[in-house]
Amino acid sequence: MKFALLTAFTCLFLACNTSKKDRFIINGEAPGVLNGIRAYIKTVDEQGRLINKDTAIVMNEQFSFEGTRNEPNLEFLFIDGQNGNAPFIVENGTINIIAKKDSLHTSKISGTTNNENLSSFFKDLIALRKKQNELINTLRTGAVAPDDTETNEALTNTNEKISDLPFNFTNKYNNSYAAVIVLENKTYDPQAPLDKVENSFNGLSDNLKSSKYGKRISDYITAKKTEKPPLAIGDIAPDFSAPTPEGNSLALNDIKGKVTIIDFWASWCAPCRRENPNVVRVYNKYHSKGLEIIGVSLDKENQKEAWIKAIADDKLTWHQVANLTLQDPIAELYNVTSIPATYILDQEGKIIAKNLRGQALENKIAELLN
Repeated sequence: MKFALLTAFTCLFLACNTSKKDRFIINGEAPGVLNGIRAYIKTVDEQGRLINKDTAIVMNEQFSFEGTRNEPNLEFLFIDGQNGNAPFIVENGTINIIAKKDSLHTSKISGTTNNENLSSFFKDLIALRKKQNELINTLRTGAVAPDDTETNEALTNTNEKISDLPFNFTNKYNNSYAAVIVLENKTYDPQAPLDKVENSFNGLSDNLKSSKYGKRISDYITAKKTEKPPLAIGDIAPDFSAPTPEGNSLALNDIKGKVTIIDFWASWCAPCRRENPNVVRVYNKYHSKGLEIIGVSLDKENQKEAWIKAIADDKLTWHQVANLTLQDPIAELYNVTSIPATYILDQEGKIIAKNLRGQALENKIAELLN
């Protein structure tokens, strides 16, 4: 009995210590959320699926979670009836969340250094996205001329700041889990420059490099360095053919002009859709001078309606084709592994530039056709 009591007391003592040092406690406030509404912590599994980790009930505009994590993990707060989610780092310690009703992504998260660092990243990103949307709307609504230099240069500058933000953040907070999480997420950006990813990764502390996020970044860098290189400037663009939205077969060689852009995109690709207004402006300005564009969509079999709708919504009046297959043969032919991707061809079909966007695209077309 004495041994049992001693063992129980020891376990209780250790459990108390564990609750202080080796557990997370999430104290949540949810102003305006009614009693009985459920709050969830969700995460993304290895297959990219969103799965539920824990559930709490909102009472008196408050909710709480407790548990353990072997290492800090990016997870997401969802609340029934509220739009969006609040990404944050679940780690052992006390985390405070003030959930913003109807805009969970703007929730205030504090209590641990990693979360405060991550919050500063999202604050800067949200501000840049807001500016980006304002500039895009200025161009779309006709508040300024489509080729207004000041607005287009401001948009290009803002896009560059958004692209560079993860690298600048990682370099500044290179000993924070927030940094390795942000950098790992950047590897899903098809336009992420490999040299910048590798430089930021090399600057991380050793414990972050050996984390699960660090290992994914390391694997990404290795895969990028060993993959087959895409077609190079100076190569002749290989011919291809694919169905149009009407079901007719159309070949690259059928439509080539003085200058031709091959534009790989998809209806679900947000960066592609954000770039479309710029491509529309360039096409309308230079089509009469010999510019042709053929859009190659990487939409899948069940996405034909979305593809056709995106063409109409974005006012894409140039040639469009899509195989609507899981593995697109044209993308494989051109070794396109991420979108948006563009190739610019001269009259003979030689590749003279690729992956130009924004003002850089118009400058190149103007150089070739003016």
